[in-house]
Amino acid sequence: MDVRHPIHPDHSKTFSTDQLRREYLISQLFTPGQLNLTYSHFDRIIVGGIMPTLTPLALEGGKILGADSFFERREGGVINIGAPGTVIIDGTEYPLGRHDGLYIGKGAMAVSFASADSATPAKFYFLSGPAHQTYPHRRVTRDDARQVHLGSLAESNERTIYQYLHPEVLDSCQLCMGMTVLEPNCVWNTMPTHTHERRMEVYLYFDMDPEALVFHLMGPPDETRHLVMRNEEAVISPSWSIHSGVGTRNYTFIWGMVGENQTFTDMDPVAMQDLK
Repeated sequence: MDVRHPIHPDHSKTFSTDQLRREYLISQLFTPGQLNLTYSHFDRIIVGGIMPTLTPLALEGGKILGADSFFERREGGVINIGAPGTVIIDGTEYPLGRHDGLYIGKGAMAVSFASADSATPAKFYFLSGPAHQTYPHRRVTRDDARQVHLGSLAESNERTIYQYLHPEVLDSCQLCMGMTVLEPNCVWNTMPTHTHERRMEVYLYFDMDPEALVFHLMGPPDETRHLVMRNEEAVISPSWSIHSGVGTRNYTFIWGMVGENQTFTDMDPVAMQDLK
């Protein structure tokens, strides 16, 4: 498990491009037959890419978590962006097709991931945060998710937000998770932008052509920086940072948040004239 430490905004704005990428970019998520995890000390979120092939892959406890089992004091969310697969929780199977999601509640003892066909593996994108209460495991399809339509073609940001782990869909301790799909010829997300001091966020960009890029904007509103993102790369966004992006063509991204609350309106909008 890769471990990332928190960074003060005054320190972060002095970073070179290489330093920004080392601290905030997660570039190696999906490797055939492997489970790749990154532990961030920003609200102790864990970001994972799980790509089983011939045999299932299991989440386990250990010294980094200080727990005998992974979900002893944690909850998790999964969205499959690959071929069909299955998540097995304490012997119960939850089949997940492409863009299907799953909430895993605190207290699950044995959790593993399998692909339906090892030649065309599933790609389970995984997020986890600390949990204080047990809520039921639940499968959430794309159709089950709460849908919000935003933006316009004139602003190049027409998009649909699919809220999978959301208070109006299911109960969780703090983890929220969903997927945003941009329409053709739309390239901007979350602009005008904002910060939310009580929640950090992680973005996974995917469904991108090999030659396509997303310029992910980050940093305090008056000290912005950017990271060049490629297909199936994720970025850690601290609570003090804006999080927005513009692509060379349309794309899809999965967002996930943990922190003090789950109130989506608890954010600080940034006026366009205040961005620097």
